[in-house]
Order: sequence, then C-alpha cells, then structure tokens
Amino acid sequence: MKGENQAKYRFDRMEVAGSLGDLGTLLPLAIGMILLNKLHATNVFVLIGLFYIVAGHYFGVPVPVQPMKVIGAYAIATGLTPTQIVSSSLWMGVFLLFLGITGLIQLIGKYTPKSTVRGVQLGVGVVLMIRGLKLIIEPDPNLAIQYIGPVSMSLILGTAGLVLTFLLLENKKLPAALVLIATGIILGIFIGKPINAAAFNWSLHLPKPLPYGWPSVDDIIWVIPVLVLPQIPMTIGNAIISNTDITQEYFSDRAKRVTYRSVSTSQGLADIVSFFFGGIPMCHGAGGLAAHYRFGARTAGSNLIIGGIFVLLALIFGENIVAILKLLPFSLLGVLLVFAGLQLALMIQDLRDRKDLFVALLMLGIALATNLGVAFIAGIIAAYVFKSDKFKV
Repeated sequence: MKGENQAKYRFDRMEVAGSLGDLGTLLPLAIGMILLNKLHATNVFVLIGLFYIVAGHYFGVPVPVQPMKVIGAYAIATGLTPTQIVSSSLWMGVFLLFLGITGLIQLIGKYTPKSTVRGVQLGVGVVLMIRGLKLIIEPDPNLAIQYIGPVSMSLILGTAGLVLTFLLLENKKLPAALVLIATGIILGIFIGKPINAAAFNWSLHLPKPLPYGWPSVDDIIWVIPVLVLPQIPMTIGNAIISNTDITQEYFSDRAKRVTYRSVSTSQGLADIVSFFFGGIPMCHGAGGLAAHYRFGARTAGSNLIIGGIFVLLALIFGENIVAILKLLPFSLLGVLLVFAGLQLALMIQDLRDRKDLFVALLMLGIALATNLGVAFIAGIIAAYVFKSDKFKV
C-alpha cells in the first residue's frame, strides 16, 4: 500500500472504518475535559472536526487529530480552569508556529537519531496498549448494567471486542473498526444509561469566540512551567518527528507535504485558533496515525468523514453531544487503543543494531516510569553517547 497511486479522497467503508480508528484516544480525554474542566462541548468538537478537515485537505493523506496528552491528563487530574487550559494552548501554538516558520524544527528532526524516533513510537505504542487494557478491565460508569455475576460488563464487552477485531482485522467487506463502533452504539442504546432527549436544546449551536473570557496574567504565566514545558518534548518527539516519519513510511511520495516544518506549523495554527475559540490543545499524535492506518484509512477522505461527523454532531446537538458520544462503551474504545498501540510498537522491527534496540527499550522504561517527554530527551542523549565505540551493550 505504501506510495500507491490513488485518489486524494476516497469515501468507501474502509475509509469510514479508518476514520473511527483513533476514537479511543480522542474521546476519553476530550469528554473528560468537558465534564470535569467545564469546557464547552460545541467549541471543542467543532474545532476538532475542522482541524481534521483542513489538515486532511492540505496534506492529502490521513492526518490524526488528538488532545495534547500531558496537558489533558494533568488538567483532568487536577481540575484546571478553562482559562488555564486555553492559555496552554496559546503558548503551545506560538511555540510550534515559531519552530515551523523559522525551520528550527527541521534542524531538530535532522539530528534526532532513528533509534530515538523508534523509541518514541515504542513508548507511545505500549502506553496506548496499557491505557486500552485499563479501559477494558475497569468498570464503565456509562453502562447501566455493570456486572453479570462476578464479571464486569466492561471486561465482557472488551474481550468480545478483541476477538471480533482479530477476526475482522483484514476484512474489507466488514471493516473491524466500523463493526466495532456500530456494535458499541447499539449496545450503548440498550445497556447504557438512558438519554433524556426531552432535555436536548434542539437548535443550531455555533461556537462563540473567547467563551471563557480572557485568561488572567497569572493563568498565562502559571501554565508555562506546569503544562507547557512538560508538553514540548513530547509534542516534538511524538506529534512532529515521529508522526512525520510514520506518514512518509506509510504513504511515501503521496506525503510530499508532510514535513517537520509543515506538521509543526499546522499544529501551531490550530492551537492558536483553539485558544480564541475555547477548544483543547491539539496535535498530530503518531499513535493516532497508526490507529487510522491500521483500521483502513488510506486517503484524506477519512479526515473529511470523521471531521464532518464531529462538526455536524456539535452543530446539531451542542453541549448534548457528550451524551451521544458516551453511548460508546469505553471498553470498545479500549480495543481500538490496543490495536493502535500494537501497530505503532511494531515500528521498531527495522532496528537491527543492539545499541539502537537498547536506546529504544531504555526510552520505553523511562516513558513508563516518568513520561514520554523525558524519555525523548534521554533517548537523544543515549543515542549520541552510544555512537562512541567505547560503549558496548
């Protein structure tokens, strides 16, 4: 499939299935920031949808759109305010735009060793698998039926989803992700918590600029050491360098527009717009690309499909879009994460040198013990240290 000559857009069942492949990463964090941090659902999902559409149209290949995970996870865990979250989005946008416009990101990418890139991909892959398995194992609060006997319904659905996905993974008539999501929605209708349709505000919902007001100076300054600095190395390693590497690996000459500079600039512009319209900090995470590709996305049509779905749902349902999306059992989203993680982790199979493998595995351990940003920095240092013949592994 690499570098194959095909149309820029395709809208068949495989593209639909591929477009849904990264929901396991996107929805839990986005919904968490809406429910716990009081972000506006309309703004969040309209901006996600538009970013999908614009990025897909510009790059001409499948492009992932994900929440920035360090910021998202910390925001949910500590209950940050909406103005603090959008302040971090502004800083990340300005920084990434600077890297892209000046070309500094090209220099960083040029001198980042391949073993470090593969270490990032391995780390993200394993983290995705762990997160997916947790969603499968842990009880799902959105299900009205929590247990059948001593076994949680989440575990039953997740195990069945894993088996179903294995059986359909290469099936083009019944794409795995499409069947999984459709089945999940049907199950959510019957065994999920009831939706109060009478409470829906049936009107056209449009995102408003600066919905939380201007951030205070304290908010803007406070987020730099707490959110922005920890996020930067992860974004550079995973969402720019690793994402660009994988896109070119998957799509070859069709990915001519996918460069370190363009990917950095794309995210920078999106995050600045997200600041002004109350969205979440967004990136092009490599795990998302692996998920879209593994479940069938091969053209920018997948971006238009998933982007259009989010925009339409947000415009029609507004803040009630969360109730619609919560019909999907989290355990089935976990299945998507497991397979996306496997796809990404397998990228290390082209490392043959023991030193390169050591760097990638060292980064995995550091990522699991701390975070991916620290692992990325440590991986660059280790890779250059091992270039010396004085060090053996």
